[in-house]
Amino acid sequence: MAKTAKAATVQVKLVKSLICSKKDQIATAHALGLRKIGDVSVQPDNAATQGKIRKISHLLEVSEANGGAK
Repeated sequence: MAKTAKAATVQVKLVKSLICSKKDQIATAHALGLRKIGDVSVQPDNAATQGKIRKISHLLEVSEANGGAK
């Protein structure tokens, strides 16, 4: 079998509260797997994820996720 390159991923952390956020922003955070402050999620780095991040960027901290090496 041929080796495949690992897909790029981003690590997303919710750093501000969802209280007083619009309903669509709360839904976007939940779609990223973020429910409460401090939650961290690793997402694929694609156009859909970048759009979600852009929508609630004022609530997030985003960094590149290493392939498991920490």
